[in-house]
Amino acid sequence: MPKIRVKWPDGRICGICFTDATHVYGTCPTCDDENRMLPGRDDSGRAICRNCAGITTKLECAVCGREAERFRRGACARCVVRTDLTALVRPGADLRLRRLVDTLSGVDRPESIYTYMRGARARALLTAIGTRELPLTQDAFDRLEPGPAVEHLRALLAHNRMLPERGVDERVHRFERWIAARLATLPDDGTRDRIERFATWHHLKRVRARALEPDVNIETVTHAAKQEITEAGKFLIWLRSAHGIGSAQLRQRHVDDYLSDGTSTRKHVRNFLRWLNRDENRRSKVDRLDAPFREAQSEPLLKQSERVALVRNCLEWEQVALSTRIAGLILLLWAQPLNKIVMLRHEHTAFGVNGMTLTLGQHPTAVPHAVADLFWQHLEAPGKPRTVNAGTSWLFPGTQAGRNLHPGTLSERLKVLGIDAQRERNATLRDLAQEVDARTLIDLLGYSKPVVARYAARAGGPMSDYVDLKRPKLP
Repeated sequence: MPKIRVKWPDGRICGICFTDATHVYGTCPTCDDENRMLPGRDDSGRAICRNCAGITTKLECAVCGREAERFRRGACARCVVRTDLTALVRPGADLRLRRLVDTLSGVDRPESIYTYMRGARARALLTAIGTRELPLTQDAFDRLEPGPAVEHLRALLAHNRMLPERGVDERVHRFERWIAARLATLPDDGTRDRIERFATWHHLKRVRARALEPDVNIETVTHAAKQEITEAGKFLIWLRSAHGIGSAQLRQRHVDDYLSDGTSTRKHVRNFLRWLNRDENRRSKVDRLDAPFREAQSEPLLKQSERVALVRNCLEWEQVALSTRIAGLILLLWAQPLNKIVMLRHEHTAFGVNGMTLTLGQHPTAVPHAVADLFWQHLEAPGKPRTVNAGTSWLFPGTQAGRNLHPGTLSERLKVLGIDAQRERNATLRDLAQEVDARTLIDLLGYSKPVVARYAARAGGPMSDYVDLKRPKLP
């Protein structure tokens, strides 16, 4: 049973409920006093101020005087963070470090910053900044051992212009560092050189180009690239171990031998083999190498009644974060993949005389009136962000400053609503392919022609309009 922290007029309050209650602010509906903490409850369950609730617990910060939970020695969490951070980074006259203190202590939930600062790695980084051993430069951060604490602080500093901008996506540089670290683990028998060429000229070149496209989720691109580079390295190591040869002597029978055993992830060598065909000028059909696509063993689907029930969950489950419910609706109504949902920005929404629209492809699509109110609430959510990710245009901001939510994180959050992202997307796209013509799906949802055609075939829908896709659109 939770430990009781205080007794208030409306009952005994445990520690968790006490913290939740003391983080509610607004206008008291009883006395109309504005900007008050609202820890109490009236007979109808509305949040009310301490005076109206008859709460006598000391809830003023001994440092700033603000109504707040006393976090340490009478001070609120915000003042504790400010004091501790000032002692660590020693801002003095450095305006960037002063802004760092203001930014971290000014978030809606400073308790999260306090927890972050207690981590050994984060504390060491902040201390190094304070002693000036760690300059606020990108090169200095590049020399640090990679890790979440380093990237979190780097993102925060860059987003708030305390660290010089690189001009390209930081995740591209992180991918470059990953390549260097991966190459260091490979044997120097020709394997490392071959994988370095593949990683640099095939993947890194593509990643740099895709990073310039505003709607591309570069995390998804680099994840796929890392998987292919890793599997290519494993393949060359196996080739040397099992047959004593390098890539120059590789033949299709060796590929078939490799794919006949082991896990299905071995099929990720497909792009590497095709790159070898070009790199080693394998022109004859006898010498050319290939591997089959890696396809899912089964495609989980969903009944229409089940999908409707999940939409209802998104509309009605108010205990789930509104942002998660909105993401669920975008997946269930428009079959958008998670890596595209997390890339949506405020400018993808628009408002006109006919209501709200959401741009997912070449043309905007109407947001149904039944769900438009939820979208409004999400876009107009009051108050400051709870994390350091302030001033962002992402519809689904992540925990790192300036970054969008990671697709994997969103996938886990959607499970609370009963949503299996892959299954629900497959079902929605299958149903849409039965009901909507191909050209409309492509223009409104942003899917490619092959994907739309494949789902239409699986859905058993008419294929005549999919044949028309081969014809150019009229001006």
